[in-house]
Amino acid sequence: FNSLNHDMTLPEFKFIWYMEYSHRMWGRAVGLAYILPAAYFWRRGWLSPALKGRVLALCGLVCFQGLLGWYMVKSGLEEKPDSYDIPRVSQYRLAAHLGSALVLYSASLWTGLSLLLPQHKLPETKQLLRLRQYAHGTTALIFLTALSGAFVAGLDAGLVYNSFPKMGERWIPDDLLAFSPVLRNIFENPTTVQFDHRILGIASITAVTALYLFSRKIPLPRRTRMAVTSLLAVACMQ
Repeated sequence: FNSLNHDMTLPEFKFIWYMEYSHRMWGRAVGLAYILPAAYFWRRGWLSPALKGRVLALCGLVCFQGLLGWYMVKSGLEEKPDSYDIPRVSQYRLAAHLGSALVLYSASLWTGLSLLLPQHKLPETKQLLRLRQYAHGTTALIFLTALSGAFVAGLDAGLVYNSFPKMGERWIPDDLLAFSPVLRNIFENPTTVQFDHRILGIASITAVTALYLFSRKIPLPRRTRMAVTSLLAVACMQ
């Protein structure tokens, strides 16, 4: 209020307050939904030794996610000496919070599906091994793209250029490497952050399309085909 939103009314403040409050309450509900059933299943002896390790890791990650969220929000409330920038949370902490949430979600989904669906016994052909490796590489690329989106959000980099595929009148903006040292631009220059996110986004949808086309050449179970087709559909929608 003192630094930026001088005209904010009490109802406007209440709106953003309840958004944050709801997010925290939802996070705590997720934590209870993990930990309470896990403790019950553990006590009843329904978990195998391998699953016990995974459940402990997931519960620990839930707690770490909440701690990381608090650490992120705290950065937006800290007074920065000799700084005239607008108040905002650290883009590094925002990316860490999002990345940890994606890992938690993916690990949870993977664990649930591995318990619900029997694993297919397929012959380990060269094509299948290549498909699996390519799928892992595509996963890493999508994860990196999502993390770069957190830097865009943290720096308000989406406001710098609003034209596509060019950025303004140029393919490569003049201020792409304006910061020194050069490495700083990747994480702190809004122009570079938006440029990187665009490139990673294009690379991700290209990789997903290539994965889909490659999968069509291999005899795969119906469930796997549905997964690859769904991935392409969601990538296009995104």
